[in-house]
Amino acid sequence: MDGIFVWDANPTMVKISHSFQVGYYGVLFVTGLIIGYFIVQRIYKREGVPTNQLDIILLHIVAGTIIGARLGHCLFYEPGYFLHHPLEIVLPMQKMGGSWQFTGYRGLASHGGAFGVFVAIIRYCYKYKVKTLWLMDRLAIPIPIAGAFIRFGNFMNSEIYGKPTNGKWGVVFKRANAIPRHPTQLYEAFSYLAISGILYYLYLHQKNRRDGFLFGLFIALLFAARFVIEYFKENQEAFEDGMVLNMGQWLSIPFILGGLGYIAYGYLPKKNKEASI
Repeated sequence: MDGIFVWDANPTMVKISHSFQVGYYGVLFVTGLIIGYFIVQRIYKREGVPTNQLDIILLHIVAGTIIGARLGHCLFYEPGYFLHHPLEIVLPMQKMGGSWQFTGYRGLASHGGAFGVFVAIIRYCYKYKVKTLWLMDRLAIPIPIAGAFIRFGNFMNSEIYGKPTNGKWGVVFKRANAIPRHPTQLYEAFSYLAISGILYYLYLHQKNRRDGFLFGLFIALLFAARFVIEYFKENQEAFEDGMVLNMGQWLSIPFILGGLGYIAYGYLPKKNKEASI
């Protein structure tokens, strides 16, 4: 089959026991966070900013990502179920064979994760008296890299794949079916890496921009890419099938508009001393 790649990777990287195993998704998730940590550390050192708070920032980002992503999925994609089973939002358990078993957090929404990170950073800045948009501009550079590694993890899991192609090219996710599909996980991953490169270049070369410009460009580009790629994705839930735009696209629009607003703000003339925002 010309142009068709068959993908049948085992999502488990290391199986220590029947009940404990290490998956590629988790390893890639952590790898993305570590790379992002060192990028921010390098930026801080370049600007002569103390790095003693980076561990606390990382904890805020991880907590914001997980909590926001979980709540985003439960409230936007399966509200009917989780409003009747609210305990499963924080403790996903199912009764199997007469006993309750932990099923894992299988529902995570990236839009919710993005909002959770935003809230977590605002909380950090308020508590430690850091300029929010100043920090957002610097975190905007590595966050797409972390997002790219998450999508690589989705690819390893053969999940969140795209719609069928014309049958002459694409990726066959053998663990799902034998249909060639758009590898939308990779579309997103490489888009995010490109966005991170653009942001880092502008960080090094931009002049006379207010704090918030890079952050605005980050969310506008990232969610614009997400909006376009959604056209090639399979819908995550059945209720999306009759929608003009799917849930991922609707949720991307406010982020894109917000990003454009911060970009416009970044072009306003700088004051002699910018206030903390």
